[in-house]
Amino acid sequence: MENKKAIKLIDKILVNLDKTGINTDTLIDDIKELRTYALEAEIPLVVKVLRLTYEHIEANGSFLIPILDDEPVDEVEGVIESTEDEAPEESLKYLLSLIKNLDNKMNISDLKEYRDLLNAY
Repeated sequence: MENKKAIKLIDKILVNLDKTGINTDTLIDDIKELRTYALEAEIPLVVKVLRLTYEHIEANGSFLIPILDDEPVDEVEGVIESTEDEAPEESLKYLLSLIKNLDNKMNISDLKEYRDLLNAY
């Protein structure tokens, strides 16, 4: 995202996640506000991912989507370690950091994967 207010808001959300974890009261409002910036910038993927994210947090009281693996599953040999025990804050922080830099094609790919995981949850 190129909007400076949006970047500032993402940074604020990341700091709050570090301090208080997933505090649904402020977090959902902040994500909804961030979504308005994505609407203004006309970035449909980000708008959708943010909507699915705050709806997921409202419904579950947390962010239950595990952080994405760096390596494709078909290239990994042996047992795939579960990421379920990782803090939900880490996955949400990663998702928000993807939105900060939409010029990176891998970030767009990961956002699409988050969208699909949120839709399937």
